[in-house]
Amino acid sequence: MTKLKGILLTEGMHGMISQVEGLAKALDLEFIHEKIELNNLWKFIPPSLTPVKEFVFKNKIEKNFDIVISCGRKSVIPSIYLKKKFKNKIMNIHIQDPKVSLDNFDFIVAPEHDNLEGKNVLKSKGAIHYLRENELEENENFLKFKVNKEKLVTLVVGGPNRYYDYNDISIEEVFLKITNNFINKGYQLILIPSMRTPKKVIDKAKRYFDENQIIIREVDKKAYLSSLKLANYIVVTCDSTSMISEAAITGKPIYVAQMPAIRKNYRFKKFFELFKSLNIIKDLENSLDNWNYEKLDETNRISSYIKEQLKNYDFS
Repeated sequence: MTKLKGILLTEGMHGMISQVEGLAKALDLEFIHEKIELNNLWKFIPPSLTPVKEFVFKNKIEKNFDIVISCGRKSVIPSIYLKKKFKNKIMNIHIQDPKVSLDNFDFIVAPEHDNLEGKNVLKSKGAIHYLRENELEENENFLKFKVNKEKLVTLVVGGPNRYYDYNDISIEEVFLKITNNFINKGYQLILIPSMRTPKKVIDKAKRYFDENQIIIREVDKKAYLSSLKLANYIVVTCDSTSMISEAAITGKPIYVAQMPAIRKNYRFKKFFELFKSLNIIKDLENSLDNWNYEKLDETNRISSYIKEQLKNYDFS
């Protein structure tokens, strides 16, 4: 049977790519990525006030796909435009709250903490993502040659956003807790940066931690996968619900390194409450616990439902 073709629409950020690619892989699509760019002032206008017209976005998208999977504000209008143009010849799925009528999409995939309701809304616990257990196993040995301790902790570092600014004091407090809770107790550190991690934070880590710790300086997917597989504990900074959700596929204890919020972070708090209730995360404080939880794989759960619906879908 010929694979269905997908086109993935995002603004190009890791968290968005992880979600659309994860769903596309789980649906077994043959897919391509399209980084959406909006024209002129439309990039500053909310989707609810933007006309569903081709002149809004720069991308020239030809019909060579069956399923559109979009994520992020800039991809909302292109997805709706393609659905209106090709109607039932395509299925369009949007990830996260599109901030427009949900009827514009065949399905919306939204995390529970968004409190989004609708007949076509599929709720996930945390963010869906592209990580698979077999990928972790395949890349386990990538960092093994750097390891010289039996006990390992991986610190996954995000970066500043609208809610967290990554000031020096906050970063030093995180590094101090890592030192006291793990390094001083015989653990070796693997620090993994993301696309949003400022260079000054990586440089600070190189100065702060001794040469026995493994500081990955560049974004490296293989190093990321290897670090998650090798670690006994995972610490993730509070600014990325996507990376916390990704870590939850391991079933390993996850500490969240909280930092002071610079604005109301209601959605983050709801996410943290949910993951604490599932016994997945704890806040990084000044003690070390050990706990277990059922590995979280929402991407496969959500995709299984969509696959069932695809059986009744005629793309001709």
